[in-house]
Amino acid sequence: MKNVPCLLSSGVVTTISKLTKTCVLRLTPDNLFFILSGKVTNGGVGMWCELLQNNFFDEYQMEGVSSEFNQICLEVSPENLSRALRTVQCAKSVKIKLTKKHCACLTVAAELPTLSSASRVVTHDVPVEVIPRRLWQEFKEPVMPDFDVSIYLPPLKMLKNVVDRMKNLSNFLVIEANLNGEMNLKIQTDLVSVSTHFKDLGNPPWGPSQRGDPELLAEATVDIRKLQQFLVGQQVNPTKAMCNIVHQNVVHLILLHEDVSLQYFIPAVA
Repeated sequence: MKNVPCLLSSGVVTTISKLTKTCVLRLTPDNLFFILSGKVTNGGVGMWCELLQNNFFDEYQMEGVSSEFNQICLEVSPENLSRALRTVQCAKSVKIKLTKKHCACLTVAAELPTLSSASRVVTHDVPVEVIPRRLWQEFKEPVMPDFDVSIYLPPLKMLKNVVDRMKNLSNFLVIEANLNGEMNLKIQTDLVSVSTHFKDLGNPPWGPSQRGDPELLAEATVDIRKLQQFLVGQQVNPTKAMCNIVHQNVVHLILLHEDVSLQYFIPAVA
C-alpha cells in the first residue's frame, strides 16, 4: 500500500464508518467501491463511494472469479477496517490481503519502525464475508436520478451547525432549492416554523435545463437524523459538494475530492 495515512486523511473509511455498520467493499482491477445498497424506495439510504486504486497502492493485485467476472465483493465493517488502519499510520509499509483463517479476513500486515535494525510486524485481521456472484447485481453503480434541481452546497460545517440546531425542533427537515442558486432548510411543526436561507450557491453545469422558471423551488422532506448522520461523519473535505433534488422523492448528495467520489441518497418522506 502506498500510504495508509492518505487513505485515512482523505476521511473515506472514517466517514463511511459513521454512515453504516456494514457495507460492501467491491474490488475491481482499477477501483475500490464502498457500497450501501439501501432500497431508497422503501425508505433506506443508499451510498456509492469510488476510489482509484492507483492513488493508494504501489502494488495492487487481484484475481476475481474469472476473466469475465474479474471482481471481488466483500461485506465488511468499515469501523473495524478504520480501526485497523488507524493503528498502522506510522508504518514503513503496509500490506492488505484477503486471507482465510477462522473465517475470511482482510489481513492488514504492517512493518513498524523500531529503534534497532530489526523490524516489527503487526497484523490485524478484519473479518469479512465473501458475497457470491449471484448477488453482485445488487451492487451496481446507481443510476443518476432524473433530478429537478442541482445545486452546490454551502460549506458543510455551516450546514452541519444549522441542521444540528434544527434537529432539536423536529424529526423532519424540508430541503428546497432552485436553479437560481438558492437553497432553504425549513422546519414546520404545529408549534414552530424555522427557515434558513442560502443564496448565490451556484448550480452545476449539468443541471436541468434553464428553460423553466429558475425561481421555481424543488423540495423534499427528509428524516433529519439521516442528513445529520451524513454531516456528522463527514471528513472527506471535498473540493466540490452538490445536492440534487427529485421533487418530493429523493435528495442525492455528491462529494468530490481529488481521488474520491461519494454519493449518498436520502429518500423523501410523505
